Amino acid sequence: MELKYGGLTDLILKSFYNVYNELGYGFLEKVYENALLIELEVGLVLNFGKKPEFKRKIFSNDNK
Repeated sequence: MELKYGGLTDLILKSFYNVYNELGYGFLEKVYENALLIELEVGLVLNFGKKPEFKRKIFSNDNK
């Protein structure tokens, strides 16, 4: 049985473990958030306010 969004889930979990293996534990959430943005290359910031808005951030792994 194939899970819905299984490919996306796998990508997120792979990125999670890559960041964890690189940084370890004990940092503030913002450090991990920034590292995941770099790992995943594309990030979305969603605003569920009166006017729905989003921002897309794209990063490259040129420094790896």
